[in-house]
Amino acid sequence: MQQTDSKKGILYLLPAPLGENPPLEVLPLSVKSKMEELDHFIIENEKAARKFIKKITPHKNQDQIQLYPLNKFTSFEEVDSYLDPCLQGISIGLMSDAGTPGIADPGALIVSKAHKMGIRVKPLVGPSSILLAMMSSGMNGQSFAFNGYLPVDQKERKLALQKFEKKAIRENQAQIFIETPYRSMALFKEILSHLLPNTLVCIGCDLTLSTEYIKTLTVQQWKKERPQLDKRPCIFILEAGF
Repeated sequence: MQQTDSKKGILYLLPAPLGENPPLEVLPLSVKSKMEELDHFIIENEKAARKFIKKITPHKNQDQIQLYPLNKFTSFEEVDSYLDPCLQGISIGLMSDAGTPGIADPGALIVSKAHKMGIRVKPLVGPSSILLAMMSSGMNGQSFAFNGYLPVDQKERKLALQKFEKKAIRENQAQIFIETPYRSMALFKEILSHLLPNTLVCIGCDLTLSTEYIKTLTVQQWKKERPQLDKRPCIFILEAGF
């Protein structure tokens, strides 16, 4: 692996808010300061990125901003050139649509390339829905695993839920997963149908927003609670109940 070259630009990992709340309610001033310095950004969605940049740096000249989209439509050839400015001594910012880049986010690919190219990677502090939910769950913060999205197929999703439940019980390890907002309520109902009554389930919803909802109950207790999760981004965590 190449050694980091001080003459190269730096890849800054820039966090974004998890919703429409004012950026500086959840982001430190260091993020604003760094974004004011940068003109090159690797982003997921151009419209969302420009909106965020304008909100946190309203006086920045939008015409000078260079955006490099990183999503399912981006070709390998495009990605290979995205860090070229760093090789010329120009620093770049990597942003997610929400939260921290590289965590449940395609930005991990760029970070990996930066390390291979000897480019310094500098993460900045910001909200991560995964860590915020884990912090608030009351579950095992010494041992937990993030498992991404569950399968879409109903039979496979049922098997995945039961697999994570067994792992939580066997290893005393909290199991974290996420779902797209429009399937949050359906997944909640499947959790109630397929898991053991005493299994603990934490739901972290709309984290950092005014509508934030965080609660940990057993499956049996959740059957009496029934929160409204339709079209709301949620983090789900399982842990063995005793």
